[in-house]
Amino acid sequence: HAAEGILTTRGGMTSHAAVVARGMGTPCVSGAGGLRVDQERGELVAGDIVLTKGDIITLDGSAGQIMRGEVAMIQPELSGDFGKIMGWADEVRSLGVRANADTPADARLARDFGAEGIGLCRTEHMFFESDRIVAVREMILADNEEERRTALAKLLPMQRSDFVELFKIMSGLPVTIRLLDPPLNEFLPKTDDEIRDVAEAMGISTDKMRARVQELDEFNPMLGHRGCRIAISYPEIAEMQARAIFEAAVEAGRQTGERVTAEVMVPLIATLAEFEAVRERITAVAKQVEEETGEAPQYLVGTMIELPRAALRAGEIAQTAEFFSFGTNDLTQTTFGISRDDSARFLSEYTAKGILPEDPFVSIDVEGVGELVEIGATRGRDVRPDLKLGICGEHGGDPRSVEFCHQIGLDYVSCSPFRVPIARLAAAQAAARGEGETSSS
Repeated sequence: HAAEGILTTRGGMTSHAAVVARGMGTPCVSGAGGLRVDQERGELVAGDIVLTKGDIITLDGSAGQIMRGEVAMIQPELSGDFGKIMGWADEVRSLGVRANADTPADARLARDFGAEGIGLCRTEHMFFESDRIVAVREMILADNEEERRTALAKLLPMQRSDFVELFKIMSGLPVTIRLLDPPLNEFLPKTDDEIRDVAEAMGISTDKMRARVQELDEFNPMLGHRGCRIAISYPEIAEMQARAIFEAAVEAGRQTGERVTAEVMVPLIATLAEFEAVRERITAVAKQVEEETGEAPQYLVGTMIELPRAALRAGEIAQTAEFFSFGTNDLTQTTFGISRDDSARFLSEYTAKGILPEDPFVSIDVEGVGELVEIGATRGRDVRPDLKLGICGEHGGDPRSVEFCHQIGLDYVSCSPFRVPIARLAAAQAAARGEGETSSS
């Protein structure tokens, strides 16, 4: 949160850096491949222009422009006309619009922009706070389950407090909380200097820290030990998070008098067996919380559909999953076999040469990824007619993608808070077009 803007030479609109920046409302230009950054000399080179550390640049995240020097700017304001137009849009649309929000600040902003709940809370972002990262690293470095549970006990009250705030801000609106998703090595130091400093601060040997970093290193971490695979290997992590969610739901309900329904989402499911293994842990914790508090938490357990196999086997998974949220960022990666963090290097050539009509990470690939979403939605609802369906990738803020979601009958889209007004307007336009086509036929 210290950065006023983010500029990267790699990545693209849906790369991890861009997604995080968008969620924070931080201007970001990602994938500026024409730039060269020399970290040792503290220089940024663009053609024959050389900027050094301390020089000022201005970023326009909407246009993807980098301007030399300090450019005069104005603070955008939401006018009365804006509110009137949004009101008209809400009267017309049938598709719900939620926000991807990880912090109380995100949640408040989402409400200000008219979000009807949280469609994705990424719990790992809470772990990077300075008062938590030490406990997270203690958990990762633990030699056995008992030590891991000791470290997780330190995180429990922090996570619970986060969730209480989110539930209170949303005031009875749905809140979908995703269990830990990224590989554990993301929480460990990377360079030798960082390893030495962190080891010293934690009171452990540098050798132990380096050994664990090497042990968790993966060639392709985004297809490695992450998502539900972590919960299966270390079920105590999922149990701690489930307890934090359910205890928070009970507490928030008591404080506000509002009925709180938590939606617990298991990430990166490929098989029903994976989902069942994690769901059983979640439901067991819910029963424990009921016995301890005297109140039964209201909750749903569902999954992200972000692998082609999960979309194809959606009917089977829907036997016990109560909602699907299509993670279209990863589903696009795994369908095309393209890394979203590297795609900007060549996808512009694909679109320029007509190989692809547009970047599939920006607007959903209806014929491929879209068909998988539709297959998953149809097969899921064939088994469970009341299955709640939404998407939580960045496509949820793209007008063309929103129209597709309306056409196939999803319940909601979820996007970064700053894109919620776009999604509300796009959903209304999609509904209006649909009514127009129906009346003309």
